[in-house]
Amino acid sequence: MSLNLIINLQLFSEEKTEKATPKRRREAREKGQVLQSKEINSAIIIIVSFACLKILGGYMFNHLLSFSNNFYEDYFPNLDIFNTKDINILMMRLTSIIVIIVGPLTAIILLFGVSTSYLQVGFLFTTKALEFKLSRLNPIEGFKRIISKRSLVELVKSLFKIIVVGYLIYVYAIKEVYNIFKLMELNIESIATYIGNIVVNVGIRSGIALLVLAIFDYGYQWWDYEKNLKMSKQEIKEEFKQTEGNPQIKSKIREKQRQMAMRRMMQDVPKADVIITNPTHFAIALKYDKDMYGAPYVLAKGADLIAKNIKDIAKKHGIPTVENKPLAQTLYNTVEIGQIIPEELYQAVAEVLAYVYSLRY
Repeated sequence: MSLNLIINLQLFSEEKTEKATPKRRREAREKGQVLQSKEINSAIIIIVSFACLKILGGYMFNHLLSFSNNFYEDYFPNLDIFNTKDINILMMRLTSIIVIIVGPLTAIILLFGVSTSYLQVGFLFTTKALEFKLSRLNPIEGFKRIISKRSLVELVKSLFKIIVVGYLIYVYAIKEVYNIFKLMELNIESIATYIGNIVVNVGIRSGIALLVLAIFDYGYQWWDYEKNLKMSKQEIKEEFKQTEGNPQIKSKIREKQRQMAMRRMMQDVPKADVIITNPTHFAIALKYDKDMYGAPYVLAKGADLIAKNIKDIAKKHGIPTVENKPLAQTLYNTVEIGQIIPEELYQAVAEVLAYVYSLRY
């Protein structure tokens, strides 16, 4: 005698080949594990920062120049300013001019930085990422992180940034090398404007180049994020047990519920006015209570063995049994326990009840 066993080896495998479930994704998010490319944030902030400098540069320079002139005119010649009152006034003016000069730029950068993070992650507040873990002090794990694939990717990105920014600076330096030697002939304002334009143009172009890198980085981050969230078949099975319950236990509960419903149904059979049979396959117990319903309703029904039990109980309690194959089959298939009979069956059921009542009286 041979015994053939078919075993699904994947059920015993810890290989993570399945997509993450919504519960797994929700738990990862609660731990601060989200899909996000920091390169996109950096590139957007660089572009916005230098674009704002290009637009607001004149405004910032004029306010700074005005403050410098006023400072040298009002405070520098006055040697008696070093007292509590005048120093407080000077500090207030310094604070206000810093807010006026740097405030708009800071506000715009902050707005774009927060917006970029929100578009990638949405609203998320969690402290689990800040929790202390002893595993982080493990030198072996630290060494693994240093030589990991992620570290290699970060190294490539860093080298790309250096090469791109260096190349852009080189191109501008070569193109402007002759103009740089002429700067000595210009006044300070013109020199500042010229250098500022070069810095801004290099910065914007560097930001655009880094944005291209960020797009590729986002694709990599998505792939790495999905890969880290993948689950094994066993993990999915265990999660299902935790969320939906053990299938065997649920099956036993449903079986228990069916048994209880069956007992209640059988307990109601003695209250019936008549049992309509097929005669062997179906049995339906009917009751008419004008104070409860406007028409007869089904107290119990069953097929085969259950039908036999219904008839046995009816016989024991002296309840009449009427054989009517079409009516029994229709009632069994169309009316549930506790429901009144449909209107089209009123006539047929009324005839049966009239016959039963005639037997009683």
